[in-house]
Amino acid sequence: MNERVSITVENHVADVRLTRADKMNALDPAMFEGIIAVGERIASMQGIRVVVLSGEGRSFCAGLDMESMKGGGASASGGGAKSLVERTHGNANTFQQVAMLWRKLPMPVIAAVHGVCFGGGLQIASGADFRIVAPDARMAVMEMKWGLIPDMGGYALWRGMVREDVLRELTYTNREFSGLDALTLGFATYVDDNPHARAMAIAREIANRNPEAMREAKALFNEYTDLSEDEILMSESVRQNRVIRTPNQIEAVMSQMLKRTANFKD
Repeated sequence: MNERVSITVENHVADVRLTRADKMNALDPAMFEGIIAVGERIASMQGIRVVVLSGEGRSFCAGLDMESMKGGGASASGGGAKSLVERTHGNANTFQQVAMLWRKLPMPVIAAVHGVCFGGGLQIASGADFRIVAPDARMAVMEMKWGLIPDMGGYALWRGMVREDVLRELTYTNREFSGLDALTLGFATYVDDNPHARAMAIAREIANRNPEAMREAKALFNEYTDLSEDEILMSESVRQNRVIRTPNQIEAVMSQMLKRTANFKD
């Protein structure tokens, strides 16, 4: 997409990589721009059923490039007060969008995390549906170290993912924790020595499922924490009506019965 982010698509899987390896994929204006651009491209493309997000080089993302703080930044994103309150991408500002866009994409997103994953990098990884993390990864809610608060969507994304008292302690102290710790704390779904390979294996499995059903399932996951029981039950029914007895759903049944690979249409 630009010198900061790359995307390769094969067999319905989009392999997205942060490519500022010399700076441990730290976030600067070009990285913000590149991440949002690749998210918009994926949202507009046909045939992508799952996304794997990772970082090249030694780390996933070291957080904010402190050079972008020069001149006095009002947030971890380095923007001033006006830029922060302006909603540039639906319900989010530009800096929140780099993390929120992964949750907003209609297809599942898997983050493969290794090396350093601090601050904004942790919030970006948290935007994925789930995370595969190297056991020796270094992670932290880092913003308080710089006198700031997490403001790139972290509070929205961590709700229901990390126990609140744990999240408070990590936010207030900016204590570093490992990938193994992340599994216990709630930031990691799985721990693996090769997180990208594990993420790609899971992605290929997801890509062989009914893409319409997968998108409806993600949409329901995105909304159900804010719904009442009655609303959840109704949303299940409405979304099921959209996929049941469609060609792809029938193909899912037939492929299972005939023990063959499904041929879904996007």
